[in-house]
Amino acid sequence: MCEYAQALPPYPMYMSLRVGTPSDPLRLAVMISGSGSGMKALLEHTVHKKACCHSTVIVLSDRSEAKGLSIAEEYGIFSLGIPLPEGNLDPISRRLVHEQSVQSKLIENNVEAIILSGYMRILTPNFVSKWEGKILNIHPSLLPKFPGAHAHRDVLSSRETESGCTVHFVDSGMDTGAIIEQSTVPVFPNDTLESLQKRVKIEEHRLYPRIIDDFSEGKIRLINGKIINLEDHVDN
Repeated sequence: MCEYAQALPPYPMYMSLRVGTPSDPLRLAVMISGSGSGMKALLEHTVHKKACCHSTVIVLSDRSEAKGLSIAEEYGIFSLGIPLPEGNLDPISRRLVHEQSVQSKLIENNVEAIILSGYMRILTPNFVSKWEGKILNIHPSLLPKFPGAHAHRDVLSSRETESGCTVHFVDSGMDTGAIIEQSTVPVFPNDTLESLQKRVKIEEHRLYPRIIDDFSEGKIRLINGKIINLEDHVDN
């Protein structure tokens, strides 16, 4: 048992996810929808980090043509596109069938936690409930401001002077899960969507790998809907 667990009261959610070690890293799935730039930053971080406590074992996308799938293969990681099923299904049934296919691949690959990195689909409560406290996401704004798919546009439209990114646990809402940490960047009067996005991505690629490290090492957990920093519980 790790030193953090020894110092904690008996929280059931903590015990539901083991602590990764360099010899037995936490098995992660990364889910993407597009280019996979954030995923690549995470994989590069993993390659260069000594004594890493997590390993990406599968990359999944809701788009078979997503560029990030081929990038994952370059790193020797199994990748797969699972598009939404076609046919005469209603929208809710289509989502549920799609998530059943995703869940099957996660179980098949013994995945222990999920990292969303530019994954553009909102997961259903049915799926999230199976992975409560085990799904992380990064969003390109300072939540709770500007949730949704057009954060940079909304920031610029609102004439904000500051933006950034937020790492949070995923719940069944749209970017409403418990916030782990944020990083800020300035917004300049002459910013475009592209310039703001580029500035925020630099912070995303710095912040997200560090938080995933902490999560995999057992330092951060979601317990009873609240973020618990387990380092604070160490009995000194």
